[in-house]
Amino acid sequence: MTKPDFWDDHEEAQKILQTSKRLKDKVESFEELYSKWEELLLLTEMGIVEKDASIEKEVIKEIEGLKLRIEKLKIETLLSGKYDKNNAILSIHSGAGGLDAQDWAEMLLRMYTRWAETRGYGVKTLDILPDTEAGIKSVTLLIEGENAYGYLKSEKGVHRIVRISPFDPSGKRHTSFASVDVVPDLNDDIEIEINPADLRIDTYRASGAGGQHVNKTESAVRITHIPTGIVVQCQNERSQHSNRKTAMKMLTAKLLELKEMEQKEEIEDLKGDYSQIAWGSQIRSYVFHPYNLVKDHRTNTEVGNVQAVMDGDIDIFIDEYLKQRSR
Repeated sequence: MTKPDFWDDHEEAQKILQTSKRLKDKVESFEELYSKWEELLLLTEMGIVEKDASIEKEVIKEIEGLKLRIEKLKIETLLSGKYDKNNAILSIHSGAGGLDAQDWAEMLLRMYTRWAETRGYGVKTLDILPDTEAGIKSVTLLIEGENAYGYLKSEKGVHRIVRISPFDPSGKRHTSFASVDVVPDLNDDIEIEINPADLRIDTYRASGAGGQHVNKTESAVRITHIPTGIVVQCQNERSQHSNRKTAMKMLTAKLLELKEMEQKEEIEDLKGDYSQIAWGSQIRSYVFHPYNLVKDHRTNTEVGNVQAVMDGDIDIFIDEYLKQRSR
């Protein structure tokens, strides 16, 4: 069905309004911080004149809060990528380590869900493959919120855990891996040429929650892009049509990412083996034993409170990654 001529103008107007609002919000944030700085400057001068120690304590406390807000605004200014403002599609896949790796994948699922919730982002499960014994083999989430992709793109890579295995009766230390993949949730107006002959589309019964409908109909969709080997799947929606539409958006995002990485003009040039999981090197290690430490190997950022990190406190890793990329 062809869209009416006025529709393009309407969509363009919506984009302009959205961009205008984002810029307005940034200007207002800056003006608010500047006003707060002027207020603290006057308060400092008053404290000096009156030699009031209580004013000094108040100013110090307010300055610390202002520094945190300024730092947050600085980080937001680093999100200048073409798709940074978009929602994010985040996938977790268990790797080497058997049940431990599947349990680790589920722990990462909880970590990212907690992180998103503290930011007020929406979290929607697009696809999940649980294991009957423990953990999950894979999961794909849609994280909805402004700049979700800009922040979460820092999480793409292999995550390693070292701990005493809860699945080993001998109580030995185990190392397990899980990979995290992140792509932007593209708008419907983003187009990339995909040859239907390059796609293998399979349908199957959804394995997650969803009631009798999900169990009785083959509503879940798996799409394989044959030239690149990329596989995407979705089972969250009740209809096969909706799942197929979401899966195609995921595939488009992955192909667009490959196209930009290779700096190619045509998708046909993207041939060969494109592995979505690089098991050779981890981006971050989470050590629970013999000591507690989470270390990002790209920025050398370290945090000793492992539990806080697993509860979603990962902003320090995200922020340091964005700062390093901007240098």
